[in-house]
Amino acid sequence: MDEMKPPLSSPYLAPGFYERALAAGRHRDIVGGRWGETGRAQLALLRAEGMEPHHKLLDIGAGALRLGCLAVPFLHPGHYWASDASRALMLHGRARELPDPAALPEAQLIEDSTFDLPGLPEDMDFAIAFGVFCHLPPEALRAALPQLRARLPHLRALLMTVFLAPPAAHGAAFRQADGVVTHPARPPYHLTEATLRDWAQAARWQISLRPDILPRGQILAVLTCLPDPNRNAA
Repeated sequence: MDEMKPPLSSPYLAPGFYERALAAGRHRDIVGGRWGETGRAQLALLRAEGMEPHHKLLDIGAGALRLGCLAVPFLHPGHYWASDASRALMLHGRARELPDPAALPEAQLIEDSTFDLPGLPEDMDFAIAFGVFCHLPPEALRAALPQLRARLPHLRALLMTVFLAPPAAHGAAFRQADGVVTHPARPPYHLTEATLRDWAQAARWQISLRPDILPRGQILAVLTCLPDPNRNAA
């Protein structure tokens, strides 16, 4: 009898996942569906936080550029950057979803699964990670928060979505308000509000939770940089 393998910590880690999806023309489906609705919601949230065409945006976990196909025409040329675990997926979206693919240089699509963001300029104004950390173990978020804080020192706001669960229900499966069932140890993942706030504060982020109604019942968290205590040290 074959030994049962433990479940993957993220469905995107399955061998050949991206290759099979792209070959089948499923680049929209694998980033969560609701293509037009979610892309419009992302851009609206960024604009509500003050993003204007002259600002620079980093789209973390950009996938097939569901937001990018709207943000690139909205922003000034060269002001949209994207990262994802699969550069092939971003290039696929660039070729098939952007009104003018030439408006987005390929060099601004960064393959990155560890939030190191190699080659990214430091002068980003806004960043968004929509539906990214819901599919990664909570420890990935804990590790990413200080890395993003260090790599994005001039950021006006980082927008990200998470699933939250009450402390009493955190250790087991939890049914969100719209019916999605989240889990502490397999995707889609949840965590508690207190944990999220503790991790953000430890990484020198100020965090605010917004009451927006988002797809699948996700919570919008808006993070802004706290002052560096060492900046003005004598």
